[in-house]
Amino acid sequence: MFSMLGLVLFLAACGTSDITADSEGFWDGIIIYNFARFIIWVSSIFGNNYGIGIIIVTIIIRALLIPITHFQQKNMQQMNEINPQLTELRETYSSKDVETQEKLRAEQQRLYKEAGVNPFLGFLPLIVQMPVFIALYQSVNRTPILATGDFLWVNLGAPDPLYILPILAGLFTLANSHLMSMGRAQAGGKFITYVMPLFIVLITFRLSSALALYFVASNGFAVLQTLLLQNPFKIRKERELKEQQQREAEVERRRALRKAQKLGRNIRK
Repeated sequence: MFSMLGLVLFLAACGTSDITADSEGFWDGIIIYNFARFIIWVSSIFGNNYGIGIIIVTIIIRALLIPITHFQQKNMQQMNEINPQLTELRETYSSKDVETQEKLRAEQQRLYKEAGVNPFLGFLPLIVQMPVFIALYQSVNRTPILATGDFLWVNLGAPDPLYILPILAGLFTLANSHLMSMGRAQAGGKFITYVMPLFIVLITFRLSSALALYFVASNGFAVLQTLLLQNPFKIRKERELKEQQQREAEVERRRALRKAQKLGRNIRK
């Protein structure tokens, strides 16, 4: 959520002038300009359909970033799995004195090492992805031929008059958030699950259809990626099987304990 808010603030602070061959500077003259040229070239393959060009380039970028986003999702899943143990540690070392807090940090580091996770590495993919997504968005929004082209029922430079694209963007965001929450060991995060889709709808409601189309393609791809690489149905089934095995093992342990106690009483008699 904070990363999305930061993205919006950053975009608001960036330049708004048109991107042309005369654009100067590393960001506008090289990054944004070449992104735009690539989208236009891809669109030319499909009869200068800039909407399809935006979709294809968005999917290409998302596909290239699969290793990074997969690492992020996997790290988040592992962090979620050790959350109960982290909570126990915080309760055990709840005192705020320096010595206790040092012990808490040491135990947390031990737990992270045993689980093979690093809580700080989860932010690295966001740092890598953010400039790419900003460049892609600005290439579309600041290049006149892309921002004013037609696609299906919309003008890419104007809001969707039927609100279909903003709603689709919100639904895909909701679907991906829900799928990711299904894979978590602990329930929670419902606020973000429902607020983020609403946030996406609101920011695309009055902005260009090109931006809404970008979010539709990006978040639609994210849904497929989550299903293929972090299948929440498979994760939930494996977790339920593991919990069932643990319950059965506990029942067997108690049965064996009662049997041993009964045998002990018989021997004493």
